[in-house]
Amino acid sequence: MDFGFDIIAILTLVAFVAGFLDAMAGGGGLLTIPALMAFGVPPVSAIATNKLQGTFGTGSAFLTFARKGHIDFPRFRWPAIGALIGAAGGAYVLQRVDSGFLAGFIPALLIAMAIYFLVAPKMSDVDRHSRIGAVGLFLVVATIGFYDGFFGPGTGSFFTTALVALGGLGLVRAIAHTKYLNFCTNIMSLAVMISGGKVLWAVGLPMAVASVMGNQAGAHVAMRFGGKGVRPLLVLMSLALTVKLLSNPANPLRIMLHI
Repeated sequence: MDFGFDIIAILTLVAFVAGFLDAMAGGGGLLTIPALMAFGVPPVSAIATNKLQGTFGTGSAFLTFARKGHIDFPRFRWPAIGALIGAAGGAYVLQRVDSGFLAGFIPALLIAMAIYFLVAPKMSDVDRHSRIGAVGLFLVVATIGFYDGFFGPGTGSFFTTALVALGGLGLVRAIAHTKYLNFCTNIMSLAVMISGGKVLWAVGLPMAVASVMGNQAGAHVAMRFGGKGVRPLLVLMSLALTVKLLSNPANPLRIMLHI
């Protein structure tokens, strides 16, 4: 696909805003995927291109946590392998699903993720006993990894929730290991999608640079002012973009619901 400078500029700005909000509340893909689709990018390419820009942002955060010694690599060796396997499976399945089905399914997923972000419980920074063993954690991480390879938005929040509620980690340690696992799922699913020729590099690379810049800016703001009020704003923007997708009379979900 060919994009004019104006479209690339808009999508790059969206990637910056998504990265900024993602650093404070997670869920940046709730903005970038519908934005890409709103400009006519096919669903699979939209997810693949979003994965490219998201990998850079997540990788930057992962390296920061790793350099400061916050990641227990030996304990999370097998969960990381589960993340890689799950993401590869999700990305493989995504490329074999009918694009017409995805065009209708993605708005429904976006709405579901928006609701999740509104009602997700707050988490504590106190470590607790793990509720599941190594095998259970492997399976949970692999399942979330499959979701990330297939779609993506909300993956970081899912990992953090699972590590706090089931893995017994405090919030800060959970976030650090979330970045590690999310980087594993991103890099694997991106590799599978690159091999399938689904990534739009011309728009994905500028978005990747903007995502890193947005993540860094958001992290600094979050550390200074906190992230209160960010999730409702993220949800509102996501729903607005979802409405834009559903405004297309040819959208399969709209046709199915007769709206």
